[in-house]
Amino acid sequence: MNQHTLQGAASLAPEHIMANAIRALAMDAVQAANSGHPGMPMGMADVATVLFNRFINIDPHAPHWPDRDRFVLSAGHGSMLQYALHHLVGYKDMGIEELKKFRKLGSRTAGHPEYGHAEGIETTTGPLGQGIATAVGMVLAERMKAARFGKDLVDHYTYVIAGDGCLQEGISHEAIDLAGHLKLNRLIVLWDDNRISIDGPTSLSTSMDQKTRFKAAGWAVQSVDGHDREAVAAAIAKAKQSKKPSLIACHTLIGKGAPNMQGSEKTHGAPLGAAEIAATRAHIGWTNEPFNIPQPVYESWSEVAKRGAAARQAWEQRLAASAKRNRFEAMLAGYVSATVHKKLSAFIKEHQSAATKVATRKASEMALAVINDASTLTIGGSADLTHSNLTVTKGLESIGPGRYKGRYIHYGIREHGMAAAMNGIALHGGFVPYGGTFLCFADYAKGAMRLSALMGQRVIYVMTHDSIGLGEDGPTHQPIEHLAMLRAMPNINVFRPSDIVETAEAWQAALDATSTPSVLVLSRQALPMQREKAARENLVAKGAYVLREASGKRDVTLLATGSEVQVAVAAADLLSAKGVQAAVVSMPCWEAFEAQSEDYRAKTLGSAPRVAVEAAARLGWDRWIGDRGAFVGMNSFGASAPAEDLYRHFGITAEAVADTALRVSTHA
Repeated sequence: MNQHTLQGAASLAPEHIMANAIRALAMDAVQAANSGHPGMPMGMADVATVLFNRFINIDPHAPHWPDRDRFVLSAGHGSMLQYALHHLVGYKDMGIEELKKFRKLGSRTAGHPEYGHAEGIETTTGPLGQGIATAVGMVLAERMKAARFGKDLVDHYTYVIAGDGCLQEGISHEAIDLAGHLKLNRLIVLWDDNRISIDGPTSLSTSMDQKTRFKAAGWAVQSVDGHDREAVAAAIAKAKQSKKPSLIACHTLIGKGAPNMQGSEKTHGAPLGAAEIAATRAHIGWTNEPFNIPQPVYESWSEVAKRGAAARQAWEQRLAASAKRNRFEAMLAGYVSATVHKKLSAFIKEHQSAATKVATRKASEMALAVINDASTLTIGGSADLTHSNLTVTKGLESIGPGRYKGRYIHYGIREHGMAAAMNGIALHGGFVPYGGTFLCFADYAKGAMRLSALMGQRVIYVMTHDSIGLGEDGPTHQPIEHLAMLRAMPNINVFRPSDIVETAEAWQAALDATSTPSVLVLSRQALPMQREKAARENLVAKGAYVLREASGKRDVTLLATGSEVQVAVAAADLLSAKGVQAAVVSMPCWEAFEAQSEDYRAKTLGSAPRVAVEAAARLGWDRWIGDRGAFVGMNSFGASAPAEDLYRHFGITAEAVADTALRVSTHA
């Protein structure tokens, strides 16, 4: 037997045994599940042990303590590393039975870490690169809060374990560039530099000098042997003193401890197998049965929780004595006050009465001015389209390197990085992030938008230039399939308002949706007021409503969103002149409409044939128009021309809608 047996543990550094506990739990859980990724947890066990045993401040018994350090496993496929750590440090919801249920339906131990499934999982990871990019938002939130409340209340780090794959993904470039520019020195990334990918050595596909890349982006960079625990500890200690974000390249062996497979891609994404697990036990001196951890090992790991509890208690004393306590706790609650809604209601009443005609992107800017003036929770930004998206309002100071008191973030041309950073800001607690780009560039942001929905985060996407109505910029910038794509995603509200009133109501609804992200889809072109009288409630929050009822029994119902609502109204007038009774239904948010009662939906849609009009793809509309219905919209990409010419060219006109309605109506 190898001389480093557990019985001889007294002669070993406790961290060696602690790290081997991670290795054993990882390989045994993956073997029991018959799927998973043992290589990364085994390779990074030494690094993770040093991080948790010597540095990280967390309290498993108070997992939501606001000033805790954040840990993000960006290389989420190695989830057993995180689950093993959580079990060993004493999270109450991560007992040994949960590890035995790794990757089983209903367990807390999903194949990749899932936010909300278990305490201490700060963000969902798995899509490579998302973790490091989300962590940038977390650190930015920490810096903004520290600037507002001081280091007595906000003073912590965000640690990321990332792999080669995370750094190859394009989003990593957006994230590290932004973090370096903003000098986010509370971000420390521990790179599992094992030089292995699924296909084999990383040299198959990359020659990138990652350390030079990070240095060029303004990071402090160190390189260590990831199995030399003292070197790892020294590097982390040095990184904590840096004025820049830090990368620590940890040279490791994937599958460390497996004598016949370590260093090979074979350990990446499959169980080691019974024979190799037995050989590993002998090689590392781990004589215990699967899922059996000796009490001295638990006791060593319990010191992490004790240290964290002491730090938390000291922080609670500072909070109790702080004059900023009430303001701090109110911010963390993330509650948008009644004052915001009251002022938005007054705004709606004013502009409905004045019949204000503006582009809905401008209407959004006007509503945001009210919101941002009435609340300090909103944190704005744009992917280098501030004055096109109209996302900044008077008095919002920009955030910059070392300047974190502001409320507006210039994300640069980094749509994906922006979306991920906003997830991090929302996850950190309190703030309500919103960010703008063109709707067509939802393609770039979608990976992180999907995680907004999956994690149930109140992130608000302001997406302007929503159709062929943007005009001369042409088909590369004109969204066609994007509404269908976003509407197909679970747990995300897609709002396409038709005028200034619906835009303000959409903002109200988005702020109220505390566990759902929202997309505000806004026009470049000016749109007239559609509401003929003020409503007593937020009609956009209902998803769809009868904007104009037919004079008598409906012959046809016209359904529309956004800029095409005016087309539907004009078509209804044409039909009325021909004796055809048409109702117009505005449908700004399908998801909200689906949530209404069956009776409300039936009354709104009516029993008459329906015609939908939207300057986008048809996909999804058939559920609303039914077998007898028809659709007027786009069935190709757009073109470069003035908006008015494009609407005529593609046949999205009042005349075309009226003609279509005549063909399907009960009056025909």
